[in-house]
Amino acid sequence: MAKTYRTHEEATVEMFRKDPQLAADYLNSVLEDGDETDLMLALRTLSKAFGGVQEVARQADVNAHTLYRTLSEKGNPELKTLSAILKAMGMRLAIQPLSPQGQHQAHT
Repeated sequence: MAKTYRTHEEATVEMFRKDPQLAADYLNSVLEDGDETDLMLALRTLSKAFGGVQEVARQADVNAHTLYRTLSEKGNPELKTLSAILKAMGMRLAIQPLSPQGQHQAHT
């Protein structure tokens, strides 16, 4: 009996597909680091878990070629496009305060 092997990416995509909260936690973790390039690559990986780039593009009402370009390392999506991509993946943007208690610190 031949043993089937999966790549790390295939296993990761399957985990995200089965657990959307894990996918959301992953994106939040990437966002905390503040690196836009990593965010675009993370969204590209997640798109595979949510039907593939073609399907996410269809649901987000975005051209697939544009979505590939948007989710590249040099991608810079508009807020409207990012929101549509996340919605196609069953997620949304949320805003949180930087400080733990939500207290605003004045910059002088």
